[in-house]
Amino acid sequence: MSIEKELYNAAVSLIEKRYPSGFGGAAAMRTETGNILTSVSPDTKNDALSLCMEVGSCLEAHKLNEAITHSICICRENEQSDYLILTPCGICQERLSHWGGDVRVAVSTPENNLLFKNLRDLMPYHWSVVNGEKL
Repeated sequence: MSIEKELYNAAVSLIEKRYPSGFGGAAAMRTETGNILTSVSPDTKNDALSLCMEVGSCLEAHKLNEAITHSICICRENEQSDYLILTPCGICQERLSHWGGDVRVAVSTPENNLLFKNLRDLMPYHWSVVNGEKL
């Protein structure tokens, strides 16, 4: 099984366990050692306190001192809905850029295909260029 499909299945499995009915979303990330880290966004009473689904996996990678190589985020409206692949938001792109432009991220497509791109392809004009760096 491909890394991409393995991550997709890990995210689906977490959604089905954590959210047996109704809306559900989860992220799955692979580290350089092959660990798969999964996470959900925390439930909050105040939307200003909300965090993306990917944050928990990013923090776990930092704790383990392992580089992230791949990332996927998916959601569904309810238990009868299809799973939708979500391109990482700009903030999560910045979080993932810590591990460089070669991080492979799942992206949204009109057909909802499982497609991964290098992070640098999503951020061709990243601000780090002013520091002489290349994402």
